[in-house]
Amino acid sequence: MFLGEYSHTIDSKKRLAIPSKFREQLGKEAVLTRGLDNCLFLFPKREWEVLASKLGKLPIGQKDARGFGRLMLAGAFDVEMDSLGRILIPDYLKKYASLKKQIVIAGLYNRLEIWDEDKWNQYKQKTEKEVGDVAERLGELGV
Repeated sequence: MFLGEYSHTIDSKKRLAIPSKFREQLGKEAVLTRGLDNCLFLFPKREWEVLASKLGKLPIGQKDARGFGRLMLAGAFDVEMDSLGRILIPDYLKKYASLKKQIVIAGLYNRLEIWDEDKWNQYKQKTEKEVGDVAERLGELGV
């Protein structure tokens, strides 16, 4: 299970070190893709395969299903961790998430999210203000 948030930097070669706490659980090979809210999702291979299978079964006749499938599947990139625990972030994903130098890697149960630090702080500040309302809505869903 991935939990916590960690600050890191992207080097000049677009490599990002994954926190050592997450490396074993992530595995040597993983999948990086466009996430929601302009971040990136990093999945262990086995978790990605479960999600990709579900996305592949979405009805192609529905516009939203096609769009979401395209966002996630066409945006996916196989990554391999080097001996120092770094992954390469391709240009199109770096651009999508507006990643600069300072990065936040957030553990979210079955995936990691990779955020530009400024965008993460803005998102977190906004969400923290709304947490009471969000909790109430989740309560209605049984959470």
